[in-house]
Amino acid sequence: MLQRAPQTRVLNVLVATPVAATGQGGIDRVMGALKSELERDPRDTLATFAATRGHGHIALSAVHMAKFLARMVRDKAAGRLDLVHINVASSGSTYRKIMIAALARTLGVPYVVHLHGADYRLFWTDKRPGLSRRIKAMFEGAARIVVLGRVWRDFVAERAPAAADRVVVVPNASARPSLPHTGGGDTAHILFLGRIGDRKGVPQLGEALFRMKDVPGWRATIAGDGHVDAALAKAAEYGLTDRVELPGWVGPERVAELIASADILVLPSFSENLPVSIIEAMAAGVAVVATPVGAVEDIVTNEETGLLVPTGDVDALATAMTRLVTDPALRARLGAAGLAVHREKLDLAPFADTMQRVWAEASKRAGR
Repeated sequence: MLQRAPQTRVLNVLVATPVAATGQGGIDRVMGALKSELERDPRDTLATFAATRGHGHIALSAVHMAKFLARMVRDKAAGRLDLVHINVASSGSTYRKIMIAALARTLGVPYVVHLHGADYRLFWTDKRPGLSRRIKAMFEGAARIVVLGRVWRDFVAERAPAAADRVVVVPNASARPSLPHTGGGDTAHILFLGRIGDRKGVPQLGEALFRMKDVPGWRATIAGDGHVDAALAKAAEYGLTDRVELPGWVGPERVAELIASADILVLPSFSENLPVSIIEAMAAGVAVVATPVGAVEDIVTNEETGLLVPTGDVDALATAMTRLVTDPALRARLGAAGLAVHREKLDLAPFADTMQRVWAEASKRAGR
């Protein structure tokens, strides 16, 4: 008589995200992509994505947090909680995730900490010893810690040395573009995607575009929320309103259209973790100009897979963009090299596989 092969037990994972993987912030975009991939091919994992901050006013986050914590208790009692995946950034995100990690330890549920915050070096310091101790306890109590690049691996090992052997580098990933890449045609299209403000280097970008005013054959789109009105006023002051569009926040469909029509993705940030906009541009074969902040250098090699310029250096930024505007062959070479890096390291299916391995290892370490 044939024996039925034993079924593999499904791993039940509760994923803590700001708005349940439905937002446009970096964390939610990555988690939304992961959710879509797992729904397409669930493997042996049942992952549930739940909000800890929610849409709307920050005061409502207390309601979402209470629901998340209650769900942990309920799912644990019902035998439906094997692991908690905690996405964490600075400020309020950390305060919320400290509570989740503490409850997980109380319930005896292993958890994974996934660090996303761009300014976490400035946030996790010894200036606030009590908070620093609680953050350290959260990290050192984790079964696995996921960071987005080597610089963040070293940072966590320094701040939480007892957890150094549990840190895993898993760069962000993106799906392959839904639209074919066409570029801007005869006019090179320069694209910025992100929050408009000082941290992302938008003032320096505006000044660099002003210095390129006499360079023919380009137009730019600076898309995102933030200080849009101030950027519009500056574009008018620079006399660039006929060449620079500032549409404000745009949804995912419009983002896809902008990337498909872009020739150059520029991100002159002063701080990042590992920006999703660069990864999405590389996925489409768009040439990248960026600053070497956070884990950017893990995926962008200067003159090979993109152009890197020093933070705050307007001259270098203008020179890099001008080179790409005036040299289509250079754009094509860097775009093709970036595309190859995406397919090898930053594609969505391998990312989902890696995350599932991390979850499996974390659950085994906890004796599941």
